[in-house]
Amino acid sequence: MTVSPALVLFDMEGVLSHYDRSARVDHLSAVSGQAPEAVRHAIWGSGLEARADAGQISDDEYLSALGGLLGCPIHRDDWLAARQASITPYTEVIALAAKVAERCRIAILTNNCRLVTDHIGYLNPPVAQLFGPHVYASASFGAAKPAAQAYLRCLKQLGAGADETLFIDDTDTNVAGAINAGLHAYKFVSADALVEELERWQLL
Repeated sequence: MTVSPALVLFDMEGVLSHYDRSARVDHLSAVSGQAPEAVRHAIWGSGLEARADAGQISDDEYLSALGGLLGCPIHRDDWLAARQASITPYTEVIALAAKVAERCRIAILTNNCRLVTDHIGYLNPPVAQLFGPHVYASASFGAAKPAAQAYLRCLKQLGAGADETLFIDDTDTNVAGAINAGLHAYKFVSADALVEELERWQLL
């Protein structure tokens, strides 16, 4: 490595926090009275979540469609409570991100609808405290990872170049998408391995 990145762009769930889909499903199952299998289908099997993540529908349209699939209104507070139940911060990785922030800019690009980033202080307080306003939902850019537009529009918002950005995600597909968009990218597997990668980039 000859030049350290000017920006490290993190994925959130799977990197900075653990994502427990079952906790989310169980909460909405209790709210709606539907079986967990029906909730899973409504969120993921129907394609609704993917459409919301890609910014194809508004947050209100998303909640309305989810309620229609589950046969009862899903209020914003219920949805947020379910999402909060699904998120457990990875304090060790967040601490690493804080150290990186001493050397370069940091931000988050997460495949989510705007409900997540608009309410990040409630959903994931440690992340909100560290990253401040620089937590971006793919929905804001009209495309979800691994589409190149998701990364490049986020970087445009940040005023950063692809070749000066290191992207960290826990999925092969999203890492490949970042590389195809011209970013440097690394697949997260553990905090210990991430320390080695960040040291390699002279970020710790």
